[in-house]
Amino acid sequence: MRLRSFAARLTVIVLLAFAGRCAYVLAVTQHQPDPDMTSPRTGTVRSFDELYYQNGAERLSRGEGFKNPLLGPPDQEAAYHPPMPSLVLAPVAWLTDGSALAMRLTMALAGAGVVAVIGLIGREAAGTRAGLVAAGTAAVYPNLWMNDGILLSETLATLGVAGTVLFAYRLLRRGSWVDGAAAGVWCGVGMLSRPESALLLPLLLIPVALRVQPRDAKRRLLLCGVAIAATVITVAPWSAYNLSRFDKPVLISYGDGDSLIGANCRNSYRGPLFGLHDGTCGLGRGDSPEPSVKAAEKRSIGLRYMRGHLDRVPVVMAARVGRMWGVYRPFQMISLAQTEGRPRWASTTGWAMSFGLVGAAVFGARALRQTRRSLIPLLAPLVVVTLTAASFFGLMRFRAPAEPSIVVLAAVGVEALLVARTARRARAPSLTPSSCRA
Repeated sequence: MRLRSFAARLTVIVLLAFAGRCAYVLAVTQHQPDPDMTSPRTGTVRSFDELYYQNGAERLSRGEGFKNPLLGPPDQEAAYHPPMPSLVLAPVAWLTDGSALAMRLTMALAGAGVVAVIGLIGREAAGTRAGLVAAGTAAVYPNLWMNDGILLSETLATLGVAGTVLFAYRLLRRGSWVDGAAAGVWCGVGMLSRPESALLLPLLLIPVALRVQPRDAKRRLLLCGVAIAATVITVAPWSAYNLSRFDKPVLISYGDGDSLIGANCRNSYRGPLFGLHDGTCGLGRGDSPEPSVKAAEKRSIGLRYMRGHLDRVPVVMAARVGRMWGVYRPFQMISLAQTEGRPRWASTTGWAMSFGLVGAAVFGARALRQTRRSLIPLLAPLVVVTLTAASFFGLMRFRAPAEPSIVVLAAVGVEALLVARTARRARAPSLTPSSCRA
């Protein structure tokens, strides 16, 4: 029986994507050792962040709340990272008695969900064929499935951003407040996975709501309000919880303190870590034992260093962006990715494949513009990850929320090429016996 409908074909692609991700987990990532914090790490290991989310999920499953899952006093309140990964993994930890394998397979399932959403975005942008090409590409693209085999925030952040893009396109097409609310909820999911997703509000949701047809100012403002309100409502419980338990205001997380001081110190401004992050710069800095206060102290130190070296800031920011997009010291970045649980062979394949996709994406963006379809939903995530890299530090995995945009635009480019080829064939004169001379 042939699969004729878009839904059936997309379902097959998603199931194959999930099977491939499960195979990757079973064959590769479940065998990675924990990092040795006392000696230089070599090979592919589990990162500190991965252990943070896993242990946080285990503590939640035991009813201990959001306490310090790794370093520091075990009963200290913690919000070093956003809560979404641990929240998603906590029920799995409870059902499986903390099985890391079950948690990884859960992330693989979320990654398959990303593939499905990418297919739907492709259909919204350029039709059924583009949607299937986008989903098929997402199923095999290493820069997506690498994240789905490890317990980090990128998979859920990518899902949140992709969901926001999908409903932004539907909002443009239908002008429904339901789509505006759904886009806001997905934006909130992205924020609770990676805080920089908050930039999608001014860069994506508000501009899209203001472009909805017909040109009714009151309706457009109402849609803006709905999208913003839905985002705030999604994030508010976590922010209110944090405001009740820390001395300094913490809306999503206080990890930006360590990020800023590590990204703005001598080692990250010069030398082999130029444009990266040196975690040792924050060791022993900050006098307060209270985590939000210590984070504020580290934030102040990092900003002070940046103000004192303003002549270096532009070139450092350029290096950060170049590292994230794989054009500056890419093989050093591939080596560093091993300490985050990303095997060298997979990172190298993803890095090489990304250049072909970016080339096709440029052509796709041009084709989409010619059809007068809005590029804002697809371009906004690219701007968000670029601004984030410039402000903090550039790691290749930090571009994950923008990968769906690259994949969809590349699929649109393929669709445009296929349409152009079909049109050329239709215009070409056919060679028939009557047209041949004796």
